[in-house]
Amino acid sequence: MGAADRTTARPSLDRDAVRRIVEGRESDPFAVLGPHAGPEGTILRTFQPGAAAVEALNAEGAVLARLDRIDPAGLFASRIGSNATPVYRLRITWPGGMVQETEDPYAFPPLLGGLDLHLLGEGTHLGLADALGSHAVSVDGVAGVRFAVWAPNAARVSVVGDFNGWDGRRAPMRLHPGVGVWEIFLPRLGPGTRYKYEILTRQGNVLTQKADPVARAAEMPPATASVVPDPAPFAWTDDAWMAQRAARQTAEAPLSIYEVHAGSWVHMDGWRDPSWDELGDRLIPYATGLGFTHIELLPIMEHPFGGSWGYQPLGLFAPTARYGAPRDFARFIDRCHQAGLGVLLDWVPAHFPGDAHGLAQFDGTALYEHADPREGFHHDWNTLIYNFGRTEVSQFLVASALEWLRRYHIDGLRVDAVASMLYRDYSRKSGEWVPNIYGGRENLEAVAFLRRLNATITHEAPGAIVIAEESTAWPGVTQPIDVGGLGFAFKWNMGWMHDTLRYIGTDPIHRAHHHDDMTFGLVYAFSEHYVLPISHDEVVHGKGSLLGRMPGDSWQRMANLRAYLGFMWGHPGKKLLFQGCEIGQPAEWDHDGELPWGLLADPAHEGVKALVGDLNAAYRREPALHSGDARPEGFRWIIGDDRANSVFAFLRLGGGPPVLVVCNMTPVPRHDYSIGVPEGGSWDEIVNTDAGAYGGSGLGNSGRVVARAESFHGMEHSLRLTLPPLATLFLRPRPPE
Repeated sequence: MGAADRTTARPSLDRDAVRRIVEGRESDPFAVLGPHAGPEGTILRTFQPGAAAVEALNAEGAVLARLDRIDPAGLFASRIGSNATPVYRLRITWPGGMVQETEDPYAFPPLLGGLDLHLLGEGTHLGLADALGSHAVSVDGVAGVRFAVWAPNAARVSVVGDFNGWDGRRAPMRLHPGVGVWEIFLPRLGPGTRYKYEILTRQGNVLTQKADPVARAAEMPPATASVVPDPAPFAWTDDAWMAQRAARQTAEAPLSIYEVHAGSWVHMDGWRDPSWDELGDRLIPYATGLGFTHIELLPIMEHPFGGSWGYQPLGLFAPTARYGAPRDFARFIDRCHQAGLGVLLDWVPAHFPGDAHGLAQFDGTALYEHADPREGFHHDWNTLIYNFGRTEVSQFLVASALEWLRRYHIDGLRVDAVASMLYRDYSRKSGEWVPNIYGGRENLEAVAFLRRLNATITHEAPGAIVIAEESTAWPGVTQPIDVGGLGFAFKWNMGWMHDTLRYIGTDPIHRAHHHDDMTFGLVYAFSEHYVLPISHDEVVHGKGSLLGRMPGDSWQRMANLRAYLGFMWGHPGKKLLFQGCEIGQPAEWDHDGELPWGLLADPAHEGVKALVGDLNAAYRREPALHSGDARPEGFRWIIGDDRANSVFAFLRLGGGPPVLVVCNMTPVPRHDYSIGVPEGGSWDEIVNTDAGAYGGSGLGNSGRVVARAESFHGMEHSLRLTLPPLATLFLRPRPPE
């Protein structure tokens, strides 16, 4: 332990300096506390409110000095050396006789290095949680915790916790004025310590206690303290997965995503949230058994209100404590990868809640958010908007994204609410927003941030993907940055989702008048790299469940659901399905409940689940169903205009035999329905959503049909098919024997 840099040291104190210490208003505590060399030797000062006595001990435990109480509030001081500062520790006697021994935090030098400070000041530190936050470390052989936080406009910042009675006077921090970062090393603390930062603002000297913005762990909500994380590295066993994941996540690869809210997928003991280990025991084999390539978790970053489903997070570096420790989460990801299952996370850089312990007015100023509510407040969600144009805020968000991709081996992020970021007038009336520097509605700072995000991830996390939830026609969302795009790997196709759900919710007798809802998506299907999303947003807020949207009697509703899923899996675009849709859940999603697993005792619901598994199997097995998802040559309409019969037929092409997809969206069977095909010979019926095994009527083509040498639809061969009611068929040429 060495003496700290004392360029601002004050060997003698005036009464004002003493008052600032005892009142907790001293902005430079290292200038007052700790050891200070002077003309008459080294003076040691320590502030221990409520202590009965304080002694300085040498390395062998002998008393160097008994410190004098120089202020009744608990400020002690004494000379402990003539010239050089000796190695010492403090022995504090508390009322009642309890004795505490500890090293003096104010005897340690700054621990943040010059490179860290330079990158922090520049706004380019990609390992932000390695520099800031809390870290269990040893300094000069002394175990403790290093704390650091960005709060450039604070008058004083202290670490508070159980270890000091949450008293902000006891551990005020050192400021690095050039970058606005405060730090301190507190000896004899360790992993599991609860803490916050107490901030004295310059605006009226208001005290606030804030959770650590870059904490890697937090306590169980509704408690809000940060927690010092376990520093032991996790022993990953997913090298094989990480080496090949880039090839598994291209626009040509099959991506079938099962979207999951961890707390409501299953309950343990009938009532409690599952742990990550328990979720892994059940969810991983379930998702892989159904043939999904990925799961996507609704935000698991720490959030104060469970009813936000994670979409109002405050701990952008901490997995929520609801399901276990960060190490448990890492183990869950490792198990997924061992099983060949990718993991995507929903991630929210658009906004954050205004909870008092969070980022809002963090140091007494609008630090992370905009000060002007026309730029900084979301009316829809009562949340605050990040100031994307501030380099430190952009750095914070990019570093958060990298934390999940690098530290937890996450395979990709789905960025929530991108449209709200791109437009300054998003959900705002005239006069409620501020134009950009050119007078336009585009949020140029958000565009620059998103491009920075995607460029950085491409470089720093090879093979990871970033998916945009973007609901407008913003051009080039998935185009490369160097040609003016935003650089996302994929974009949710919200237009396709809205159109097709509107169609499928219409009574079949009226579907002829809504035919374009099913065909319009092909006008722009290849303008971006799309994911077709049937997400949590479609089964909440009174919208009902996916099954609940379907018209007709109970049999027709199930048949409609199966036909729609078949259409979705045949349509160009990667697939995303929210939990419960695969079993035909009748009621809309309840985030406080769990999936109605008892439904699977009903053959009709078990049949929907079996169909999803077979659709995924066909989708992964047949290159034509996935390799051309982003290329117009991967799709060809055969029948797109049969409004009278509500029949659609198209070919999927590329990388293997073609696959013919045929949908009959009425409850009327069609017999001898002719469809042109590019090849003769036998065609196998590889999927029939009306099969008896799925709960259907069993009508179809007996698994096989022979093409006739009769030209139709501009092709030299044709099939005469039986189209089951409310059903989708997949057919492909039989391989030569």
